[in-house]
Amino acid sequence: MKNLILIFLLSCSISPAFSQRHSPVPGLPDPEIGVVEHLDTVISPNIRVITEKKDTVPLVSLINKPTILNLVYYRCPGICSPIMNSLAEVVDKMGMEIGKDYQILTLSFDNREDEELGIKKKHNYLNLLKTKINPDGWHFLTADSTQIRLITETVGFKFKMVGADYIHPGMIAVISPKAKVTRYLYGTYFLPFEVKLALAESAKGQSGPTINRVLQFCYSFDPEGRTYVLDITKVTGIFIIILIVIFLIIMLGYLGLAADDRPQADRADVPIYHHRLFPHWSFVGVGNKAGADRAGKNDHGTSDL
Repeated sequence: MKNLILIFLLSCSISPAFSQRHSPVPGLPDPEIGVVEHLDTVISPNIRVITEKKDTVPLVSLINKPTILNLVYYRCPGICSPIMNSLAEVVDKMGMEIGKDYQILTLSFDNREDEELGIKKKHNYLNLLKTKINPDGWHFLTADSTQIRLITETVGFKFKMVGADYIHPGMIAVISPKAKVTRYLYGTYFLPFEVKLALAESAKGQSGPTINRVLQFCYSFDPEGRTYVLDITKVTGIFIIILIVIFLIIMLGYLGLAADDRPQADRADVPIYHHRLFPHWSFVGVGNKAGADRAGKNDHGTSDL
C-alpha cells in the first residue's frame, strides 16, 4: 500500500499533462491565471511601494534579509486570509526570529486598497500571533496599478479581475537579501520546515525547485469557491497510468519466467521457475509432472513459458 501511495505522489509530480503549469514552457503562452516561476530574477530597484507609515519607497530598500513575499488583496473573501493565517502559524512555530532572521512583505495587488486598510490588517495579524514580534518584521504594503503590474510580472503572478473581486493563485515567493527570487511555495497552508528550508537557502542566494508541488499538482483552483479542489480528471488519469505500469510489470514478470534447469525428477510434481531478468527470484508453479512434460521442453530439458 505504501508503495502505491509513493507511485501516486511521484506520478503527480512527473505528469505535466495532468497538472497546472508553474514554470514557463517554450512555445506555450503564459497561463491567464496561475504562476510562471521566474527563479533567479532580481527585483528592479525602480519598483516602489507604500508602507504602513505612508512612505513611498523602493521595494528593494525593504529587502535586507531573507524575505517572504505574500501577494494578496486585503478584502479577499477567499484564500487570502487562509494564506496569511498559515503564515502567522509559521511565524509562531518555525523557531526563527522574524525581523532578524527573515521578514514578511504582504503586498496588496488591488490598487483600490490604501495604506489604511493595510494598517488594519497588520494590527489584526500581529494580534493573532501567539508570540510578540518586532512590528517591522511583517509589513503590509500597497501600491498603484503600475507598480503592482511590475512586481506581479517580476515574480510571474497571474491574476484576473472578475466583478469586484479577483481570481488568483495561492502562493508565496521567497526573496534573497539581494532581491533575487529563490523559491515558490504553493497553496493555502505552509509547513514550517519547508518555509525554514526555503529561507535558509535564500540566505545563501540559492534557488531551487518547489518541494510541495507534488500534492498541489493534483488540485485545481475553483474560481467560484475561490479555493483549491481535488481534480478528479487528473487523479483518474494518474491512476490509469499506475494501472498500466502495474500491468506491464506483471506481463514482464510472466514472460520472464523460465523453468528451473534442475532434472525433472528433482522437481517432484511442482515446477519451480526463475525470472530471466532477475535470476534470484523464484516462483513455484502449479501443476504436475505430466503437465510440465506436455508443455514442451527446450534443448536443455527445461520448459519455456
